[in-house]
Amino acid sequence: MAMTLSCKTMVAEAESRIKAYTVQEAQQKLADPKVQLVDLRDVRELEREGVVPGAFHAPRGMIEFWVDPESPYFKPVFGEDREFIFFCAAGWRSALTTDTVQRMGLAPVAHMSGGFSAWKAAGAPVAEKPAKAAKA
Repeated sequence: MAMTLSCKTMVAEAESRIKAYTVQEAQQKLADPKVQLVDLRDVRELEREGVVPGAFHAPRGMIEFWVDPESPYFKPVFGEDREFIFFCAAGWRSALTTDTVQRMGLAPVAHMSGGFSAWKAAGAPVAEKPAKAAKA
């Protein structure tokens, strides 16, 4: 089956429309209370690879529903007056996500080039995924 639009093309098109930060630029923004890093990776990736301290986890499959205030799945963090910097493992999912949420009206938004892989390679801080609290 011939694809009419490849994922590589989709990512390239998204990257032409969005703002991107390097790992170093994202690191400099980490302590800023007006910035929220958003980790789009699957929970298994978080458990296996670790997390960026302070990043909010929003699985890629739910992001459109979590950012839309009209959705029953809306997460209040996305209603806060912050810049949202999305990242995934390599930067592909975050490029597509940033383009999507930007088109939905979430602003300001950006993505971190190279994703968590580049974060780790740069020696940026990584923590273990916090254990889920037991339900009472």
